[in-house]
Amino acid sequence: MSTPLALAVDFGGTKVEAALVDADGRLVPDSRFRRPTGRTATVDDLEASVGGVVHDALASLPEGAEIVGVGIGCAGPIDRVRGLVSPLNVPHWRDYPMRDFIGTEVRSAGLDVPVTLEMDGVAITMAEHWVGAAQGVDNVMGMVISTGIGGGLIVGGRVITGPTGNAGHIGHVEVGDIRGEDTFGNPYALEAMASGPHTVAWAQKHGFTGTTGEELAAAYAAGDEVARHAIARTGRAVGHAIASATALLDLELVAIGGGFSHSTPDLFTHMREVIEKHYFPFVRKVRIVPSALSSEGPLIGAAALIHRANLLPA
Repeated sequence: MSTPLALAVDFGGTKVEAALVDADGRLVPDSRFRRPTGRTATVDDLEASVGGVVHDALASLPEGAEIVGVGIGCAGPIDRVRGLVSPLNVPHWRDYPMRDFIGTEVRSAGLDVPVTLEMDGVAITMAEHWVGAAQGVDNVMGMVISTGIGGGLIVGGRVITGPTGNAGHIGHVEVGDIRGEDTFGNPYALEAMASGPHTVAWAQKHGFTGTTGEELAAAYAAGDEVARHAIARTGRAVGHAIASATALLDLELVAIGGGFSHSTPDLFTHMREVIEKHYFPFVRKVRIVPSALSSEGPLIGAAALIHRANLLPA
């Protein structure tokens, strides 16, 4: 029998990736490809990047294997019913028919397989539940802290998407009276203060001269006071958002990945300190852990939309 593989596509604010993933959550060697996206990319640029990685990954299909489906995780908001995406940090795509576009690209390669689109936070949560830090846990929130902040939910062992596909959008809850950056609709939303770029922007307003999350992390490690305040502020904000989500959903575990989540282990310390001080014991029980999947998590999660489709709502 042939080996069943999912074509996994992960679309975010700076890049799109595609890879082939087997039914055990493992990436097929040499099947992973990346191209840029970004705030300035045009529709033509974005289609070239997405179509390019899709065809590159399909061209790497090993002998004796077959594609059984395509899973797409995309930064939100999305419309899961109509297959449309409006990723906040990619302004040239608003209600863009991503599922149909990728479906057409796949059919042009001679394949007739299901194509499933969900928010990237849903995908990463499914990955952690499948082969990552949340194995065996039935009440989980997955989070990504990177260019933006995304999230997804598994409650009672079932994936929660909501009718539009945007349930779990933790980056856009309001966190206390901390004001973030005026880069989109609500400066009091978590993403406006705690994503990598917005944390850097706050530090720059207070004298930091670097421009990237990596530079901020290096300054933090070197003891720079502004960098340390910036990371602490972000950690506290994320901690408050997690406390609120746990109070609402009685979560057991929150698994966090994404590039900026690796800035320093102290980021998690600041989150946990907020949780430890919460007045509800059932909120204090929630565990906050790093993703166990490194940079492969979003692609494994996109593949889970195919290999573990039974966990998704109809």
